[in-house]
Amino acid sequence: PRNLLPEDARTPPETRGMDAKSVTPGAVALILANPTPESPDDVPEIVVQVLDLKPIGSRFTFMASDGEAKVKAILSTHFASEVHSGKLQNLGLVRILNYTCNDIPQKTDKMVIITKCEVVSQALDAEIKSEVKIEEPAALMKPKEEAAVLSKPIGGAPAAIMLKPRHDVKSASQIVSEQRGNAAPAARLAMTRRVHPLISLNPYQGNWVIKVRVTSKGNLRSYRNARGEGHVFNVELTDEDGTQIQATMFNEPAKKFYPVFELGKVYYISKGSLRIANKQFKTVQNDYEMTLNENAVVEEAEGESFIPPVQYNFVKIDMLGPYVGGRELVDIIGVVQSVSPTLSIRRKIDNESIPKRDIVVADDSNKTVTISLWNDLATTVGEELLDMVDSAPIIAVKSLKVSDFQGRLLLPF
Repeated sequence: PRNLLPEDARTPPETRGMDAKSVTPGAVALILANPTPESPDDVPEIVVQVLDLKPIGSRFTFMASDGEAKVKAILSTHFASEVHSGKLQNLGLVRILNYTCNDIPQKTDKMVIITKCEVVSQALDAEIKSEVKIEEPAALMKPKEEAAVLSKPIGGAPAAIMLKPRHDVKSASQIVSEQRGNAAPAARLAMTRRVHPLISLNPYQGNWVIKVRVTSKGNLRSYRNARGEGHVFNVELTDEDGTQIQATMFNEPAKKFYPVFELGKVYYISKGSLRIANKQFKTVQNDYEMTLNENAVVEEAEGESFIPPVQYNFVKIDMLGPYVGGRELVDIIGVVQSVSPTLSIRRKIDNESIPKRDIVVADDSNKTVTISLWNDLATTVGEELLDMVDSAPIIAVKSLKVSDFQGRLLLPF
């Protein structure tokens, strides 16, 4: 792993010897000159200082500073734990390993979406400032050209950051031209347009392509309201960085995509739309939710596989009280103490019978809580837990809604 390597081995030869508690001169200009790196290998040494760190929804934003220029940045949701633990601090230094730039709606500014980074230093005594004007790099750097960005740090001696091509590695355009003819449709979709990390998506974007794994698949449900009857279906999608989003389909798209999505498989998706997530119905930690209509493109990424890291935000059972009746979802971890038989519950809205099973879980707060498993979870996972209950298995459960039923806490899954 990158963070286990010696500092000297992780730092390009051209930048070794620079102050470990300093920023990369001209870092902001480097980012803006290459707003969408094709891979982490194309990202040069970029160390910035974190200024004005603050939460926004489930994420954190800050101003990335190189001592001369600043740009607004936002961290992926899985970096929240680094902030809460105190490892990533305001006035600290971070090394940006991968990113993409988005336009800020109705402004000329850019937002840097940081998908991978590592902490170089915790909070310094003060903001790093340079009175020396930093030379900006050329706006475009061709893959086959060698470029050097020269800047003068406070010490006065010029420092050089060399961006050198890898002569033994083909450019993305060469790979695409060689492989496109023989590629499957899903592979062609990935190669013809850049795959976007989920954290970089917003409702104001036009064309995008994502590569995601289906980590949860709901049932195709019927509903009835003042506008008539219909169908609805949703999935939870997770990308390689562990960022999640809920995608919902209604009526014909729901019936069209229900057999297409399979739990655990990887897909390329494009032509969907995003909107602010409805807190009443959302099941993942994301400020946005996705809708797929009849024009959406969903193609299985055959041969593609990755295991997204699961991001948990555990809450102790004795601390669940404030969440009762609220819209915020919680994750818990504990030991299974008992598992009930499967019950059949008749739903009022359509008189349909659905399976339900209760499990009792305890954690190190010496409290217990009942978790209700519904539908397939009751008959599959619930049955497995029933067979294992004598061995006191430990389980972690995500995205639970807390309610109060007959004087006890009940968490419908």
